[in-house]
Amino acid sequence: MSLTDSILLTLLNTLACLALPKLLSVVLAAKAKAIKSSQSAVTSQESSSEIPSLVDAA
Repeated sequence: MSLTDSILLTLLNTLACLALPKLLSVVLAAKAKAIKSSQSAVTSQESSSEIPSLVDAA
C-alpha cells in the first residue's frame, strides 16, 4: 500500500466519521418528529371521541 493510498483512505475515513453522525441525527430527528405528530393525532382523536360521550351521559 502506497502513501497516497493511505492518505486517500484516511481522508475518506475522516469524511465518513464527520458526515455519518450528522446524517444519522437528521434521520432520527425526522423519525422522532413523525412519531410525535402521529401520537398527538391519536390523542386528539381520543379526546374528540370522549366529548360526545360525556354530553350524551349528562
